[in-house]
Amino acid sequence: LDPPRSTARHPLFQVGLSFQNVDHATLELPGLRIAPVPADLAVSQFDLHLIVGDGYAEDGSPTGIEGFFTYATDLFDAATVAGFAERLNLLLDAIVRDPARVVGDVDLRTAVERSSEIVSGAADLAMPTGTLADLPASARPEAIALVADLPEGRLELTYAEFEARANRLARHLISLGVGPESLVALALPRSVDLVVAMYAVARSGGAYVPIDPDQPADRTDYILHTAAPICVLSNGFRTDAAPVVRVDHPAVQSADPAPVTDADRRAPLRPENTAYVIFTSGSTGRPKGVAVPHAAVVNQLQWLRAEFETTAADAFLLKTPATFDLSVWEFWSAAVCGGRLMIAAPDGHRDPAYLDALIADADVTTLTAVPSLLDTLVGYWEATAPPLH
Repeated sequence: LDPPRSTARHPLFQVGLSFQNVDHATLELPGLRIAPVPADLAVSQFDLHLIVGDGYAEDGSPTGIEGFFTYATDLFDAATVAGFAERLNLLLDAIVRDPARVVGDVDLRTAVERSSEIVSGAADLAMPTGTLADLPASARPEAIALVADLPEGRLELTYAEFEARANRLARHLISLGVGPESLVALALPRSVDLVVAMYAVARSGGAYVPIDPDQPADRTDYILHTAAPICVLSNGFRTDAAPVVRVDHPAVQSADPAPVTDADRRAPLRPENTAYVIFTSGSTGRPKGVAVPHAAVVNQLQWLRAEFETTAADAFLLKTPATFDLSVWEFWSAAVCGGRLMIAAPDGHRDPAYLDALIADADVTTLTAVPSLLDTLVGYWEATAPPLH
């Protein structure tokens, strides 16, 4: 194998189990009484090492098995290793009581942990459920709902203007046959139109399927043929997998902007209905669609609002592509609390300098980021921060 050698660890394994069952050698000398003296060298042969051995009484009867751990103090605290020992005892006790039990089914929680979880669970808040069609639940009509960063400047929509656009498109979708459990694909770059289309699909009762127009055509075709949406909302996307409906179609502009209710939908919309379907990356095979119901996402959004105490004064940055599930928080969190959604340019999420300037200029208060993006932003801030005096 010839693994890399290091004086800090064993080259093949770092966790050891030693069973000491060899009889101790005896030495008898006239006039001397000899007994072993254990020597604590304060050294562990491995990162974690369990050493056990048989015990016997003077008459030779077995007294059980005793053991102890040695461990690298640079890696483990004493309390952590003690926890390993406690769980090992729980496992062995459970197996002795029921030798036929599947090892993976053994409960390794301590009594204190089980009690703590019960108390913690009882203290959890019951978040209200509903549908995305109910959002925004409350907001001042004149308050700013969306701000889009465009090359020609900033475009702003009030909640009243945004509501009207989403309701018009929702009514047009209903006229095309969209309703609960039917799918509508969104093939739009990050923009006001994309947000309007997403909310419109929810209000029509349908579930949205985000499509990245820049993805390879084979992937997009596979997703569309698999999802079989009633239509694709876009402003120029072409496909033969489903009818393409332009967001700016004249029929949309002439539709009624009044709020959409169950009386307008093809069937009542319920929390258990599908809200969206996001397809996986397909890195381990073909992409697979993951459907999420309204109740689940609304419950999570309400929890986020309560946990981080967001209000109408908050501004949320929309910079994650809609094809990633992290984007759900960004698209919908502002509507939950009546805040403002700042829409980054279509390719803005790739540029830390752009995001930094946008966060500062737009007074963004809430940012969602995967670790890699956060590392990039922190690195940029450290590199551009003025020197301290």
